[in-house]
Amino acid sequence: MALHKLQVDDFYDDSYKLIAIHCRLEDYRLAYLLNKHLELKLARQEKDIDFKYLESSYSIFEWDNETEYIQWNLISNVCKKEEVSLSSSGTLFDKPEKVLKTFNLITEFKKVDFFLKISDEINNVQEKLILNKLQAIPQIITSYTVNPLQIKSKDNLIF
Repeated sequence: MALHKLQVDDFYDDSYKLIAIHCRLEDYRLAYLLNKHLELKLARQEKDIDFKYLESSYSIFEWDNETEYIQWNLISNVCKKEEVSLSSSGTLFDKPEKVLKTFNLITEFKKVDFFLKISDEINNVQEKLILNKLQAIPQIITSYTVNPLQIKSKDNLIF
């Protein structure tokens, strides 16, 4: 009897461009600057991207340009969460210490603050032009393209 295997990876299409952005701005300020300089209409989604049962959540801004068949997503890569420390000092009435934990959406790029995901069906997006416009924004430290095929946790970018 022949054994047939169905590989799910074959059905997922990696036809998107991914740009890493390093900047210390809040997510809404970066979305405003991208809207202004790249002439986008990014808007905050009602629900954030949640992983591991509310352990971490990442903000997402989206714009679906239906005239050019391009979907733009600005995704936060960093989630900082304050948690109570489990260490004990040995006293009965001591206040528990709070610890700031940092989680990353894409663990291979821990220093990246945001990702700009561009899903285009026609491949009419010019990456170099977008990178030049991004690097012209004074608040952005640097930006560069990332190959989505080399990311191990690329499933986190499916939403």
